[in-house]
Amino acid sequence: MRSPPEYGLQDALKACRSSFICVGFFSLFVNALMLVPTFYMLQVYGRAMVSGSLSTLAMLTLIMTVLVITLGALEWIRSRIMVRVSTRLDVLLSHQVYRASFKRALESGGLDASAQSLNDLSGLRQFLTGNGLFAFFDAPWLPIYIAVMFLFHPWYGWVAVGSALLLLLLAFFNEKLTGATLAQASKEHLAATLHTTKNLRNAEVIESMGMLDTLMERWGRRQKTVLLLQSLASDRASIISTLSKSFRLLVQSLVLGLGAYLAVDHQIGAGMVFAGSVLLGRALAPIDLIIGSWKGFIVARSQYTRLNEVLDKQQAQPERMSLPAPQGHVQVENLIVAAPGSKTPIIKNISFAVPAGCAVGIIGPSAAGKSTLGRAMIGVWMPQHGVVRLDGADINAWEKKELGPHIGYLPQDIELFEGSIGENIARFAEVDSEKVIQAAMIAGVHEMILLLPDGYDTLIGGDGVMLSGGQRQRIGLARALYGNPRLIILDEPNSNLDEVGDRALAAAIQQLKLRGATLFVITHRANIVTHLDRLMVMNGGGISLYGPREQVLAELNAQQQAAQKKAAQVGASVTSADACKEDVDEPYDPQSSNG
Repeated sequence: MRSPPEYGLQDALKACRSSFICVGFFSLFVNALMLVPTFYMLQVYGRAMVSGSLSTLAMLTLIMTVLVITLGALEWIRSRIMVRVSTRLDVLLSHQVYRASFKRALESGGLDASAQSLNDLSGLRQFLTGNGLFAFFDAPWLPIYIAVMFLFHPWYGWVAVGSALLLLLLAFFNEKLTGATLAQASKEHLAATLHTTKNLRNAEVIESMGMLDTLMERWGRRQKTVLLLQSLASDRASIISTLSKSFRLLVQSLVLGLGAYLAVDHQIGAGMVFAGSVLLGRALAPIDLIIGSWKGFIVARSQYTRLNEVLDKQQAQPERMSLPAPQGHVQVENLIVAAPGSKTPIIKNISFAVPAGCAVGIIGPSAAGKSTLGRAMIGVWMPQHGVVRLDGADINAWEKKELGPHIGYLPQDIELFEGSIGENIARFAEVDSEKVIQAAMIAGVHEMILLLPDGYDTLIGGDGVMLSGGQRQRIGLARALYGNPRLIILDEPNSNLDEVGDRALAAAIQQLKLRGATLFVITHRANIVTHLDRLMVMNGGGISLYGPREQVLAELNAQQQAAQKKAAQVGASVTSADACKEDVDEPYDPQSSNG
């Protein structure tokens, strides 16, 4: 099944170009019809009142009514068009934005795990349906209104030009005074939200160790910064907005006085006194609306920039050609790996090969790089140098959607997702009952699942049941084994298991070896090692030993005996030295020694 085409933000906007053209076309008639009240006023004063003809007044009123109703219909239509445009943008971009958000979280090692990109898309969609955007469609018609005012009288025209220039100057100052501050406030708000999300995920730890007040104080400092920046920007924007509105009301009133003067001087008719004021208000309204909605425009601009950056990076990922299903042969060549966002290597130039169907145990002290190696072997963490090959192909050259069913991964921290247990085991693809039960039986969790309230249909997360750490780990193991994967990596698979769980895990390893899967088990427990074919000992990001299990165990025992012998010799020397000290009347003084 071919994936739908991917759109960048600019591509999506181009796809909606015809709709924007329609909105601009309707805006032409909307703004033309905005002149109706002005000309109706002129005709009433200039024709109906002068002639005293009620039929003329009635006809003018009828024409005005029809045109104003048409104006309302056109405004409603262009508003509906923008609603459809915003919906179409969401349809075109939402999947790419979701995928890009996921990729960003993956590349940051979970440090940037937030739905901000989706929130940006939602905010941009709301801006497209707001009145602030229509001001940008209406503003280009300002010269037409000014031209009409010049037709009324040159003084009207020059007042309109001066007023428009002053309002544009206020809009410019509004951008300079609020743009950078709002951008900084938005950045701080994002950081505070991400910090809060991480805290809420660890609510039990925070509560148990009394960390809430301290963390809340740290959040409060960030939130205070956000509020101060937003308040500063809002204060500045409100000053500009108030000046804009006050100036517009003032200049409209002054135009009435100017019109009265011109009418008394017999330069214009009485109708133009009020018509000039109304038309000037209409001409300046889009600029005034732009100033009033400038904060929303700045926020939308920031959202557009972030979305554009995220989607461009997502589109830069090359398409991968389909490869045949892997058999499980793994080859690691000169691999150097660092954590996402770090330049310090954790894995330091290691190489090894594992034939298909082999079970390998990875052991070593904490921070030796075992989990990092596991993440690199399944393509979760990108190497700084070197390559991990699966059946000869770079693991990162595989299309993830195609490779995923052939990979089984059980991380240290088990996360099950909201849904049924069957859906979790089936990896939220179409549930194949036979495969789900088979995976659960291999993982030794079938009987446990049947004891739950609704068996495999039991819901977890949200309003579902709460599972223990051992239950989550065993269901996570079943998920890793679902669909007969060829490469399986289990990171501390027995860290939360009891004796029954350990026996089930050992049986699962035997089953996987019989099925010919390539298996890597990262463990600290010796009881699992006896079921594996090879052992890899890691230390300080490198491999100190690698080979058949018995050979590696023999070497480790020899090293341990040598270390114990050396420790015994050191202990004997210390004991002898203590005995010598007891025979000395005075304490040993290094200052009195001859060297």
